[in-house]
Amino acid sequence: MTDMQVRVFFFGQLKELVGFGDEWTEVSDGARVEDLFQRYGRKFPKLGEFRASVAASINQEYAGWRDALSNGDEIAFLPPVSGGEAVPAPVPDLFQFVRDPIVGAPFSQTITAPEDGAVIVFEGIVRNTWRGRRTLYLEYEAYEPMALAKIRQIGADAREKFLIHAISIVHRLGRIQVGETSVLIAVSSPHRAAAFDACRFAIDTLKSTVPIWKKEFFTDGSIWADGQTPGAESRPDSSAPANR
Repeated sequence: MTDMQVRVFFFGQLKELVGFGDEWTEVSDGARVEDLFQRYGRKFPKLGEFRASVAASINQEYAGWRDALSNGDEIAFLPPVSGGEAVPAPVPDLFQFVRDPIVGAPFSQTITAPEDGAVIVFEGIVRNTWRGRRTLYLEYEAYEPMALAKIRQIGADAREKFLIHAISIVHRLGRIQVGETSVLIAVSSPHRAAAFDACRFAIDTLKSTVPIWKKEFFTDGSIWADGQTPGAESRPDSSAPANR
């Protein structure tokens, strides 16, 4: 069989288990996502224990375990998602990742139009405890190209589902201190009900589908936050043997 070259990505705790974030590797013609994961599982036995909760993507779209690979594909294995001053966008909607502190006021001002009767702003804040342990700070990482595409889709879906004027979603990456904003969602609309509904839809969907991971650092260690397997409802094949 002819060998193909594919690029493989690992994120969050999976990256720590294998010891690297990405690499190019050869696969046989006809290989599937499952075959590739099993190969790494044989090399890194601890990785195989996460099979039931890991999602896979091909070229930044969620994929099934039986999906075939092609030469040049970008395959990512995704663990469960967690669920400077920001510059106002020159257009109504804004979807971005930032590594500097988020300042909320400019976003609500940017998306408001004369016909709007409500602006709802949600800010997710880093708290100082987690299950009784004192939190020092958090670190967020994301599969950025895919995550940004998913966030844009959330914005498009919110526009389709609710009568809103504009929506902005901004997420921090990197180290975030206690009291700082990790994610901001701002929605404007003629009536408050639509803005409330769209804002809740956006944060709930982001937490369950966007490949973003959170690591909590405590005075006595650190841990990757457990969450939902990303994109489980949208993947063609979400079934998996219970290996954990």
